[in-house]
Amino acid sequence: MNDHSTVASDTARQDNVERILECAERVFKHYGYSKTNVADIAKELSMSPANIYRFFASKADIHQALARRMLAAQYDALAESAGRKASAADRLRAHTLLQHSLVMETMLDEQKVHEMVLVAMDQQWPVIEEHLARVRGIIENIIKDGIEAGEFRQQDARLAAECYMHAGVCLCHPQLVAKTAASDEVMTPEALIEFAIQALR
Repeated sequence: MNDHSTVASDTARQDNVERILECAERVFKHYGYSKTNVADIAKELSMSPANIYRFFASKADIHQALARRMLAAQYDALAESAGRKASAADRLRAHTLLQHSLVMETMLDEQKVHEMVLVAMDQQWPVIEEHLARVRGIIENIIKDGIEAGEFRQQDARLAAECYMHAGVCLCHPQLVAKTAASDEVMTPEALIEFAIQALR
């Protein structure tokens, strides 16, 4: 197979993968993850389950790919926000509020999507851990910038990033966000972020 044929084959494969993922996401959202099987996705696409198994070994593999795609989109948005020209404190505020907003919008607005997220957190920890490590890197770089600018005190930026993430976990963890959104707590996201930023100074 020549290079041109290989590229065409890879493109066709990727197109099929995207079609399956788009359809699976629609079906999962409509019927719920637990009530959907590969045959349902195949029927929606007018293809055989065997054809889907050429690209994904199981429903869990499809779900893992969807989780990775959703989290990659979140990471891109967070990375773009972190790269803007502003003080380290302002960038941390914007980062955490954006992350909170993304969790609210993409994970909690629809109950069926929330179910998909819970399954991912329960069964796809490598995907979640990979995402958290990348987000930690964003926060660590912002804190390093703040230290270098004299905005934050001298400290271990990696440890500080870890502590900052733990302090704000209730703003970014889907289950905790859902619980907080349903309560009448006095604390606001902005108040918690200010509390965490003060600890860096």
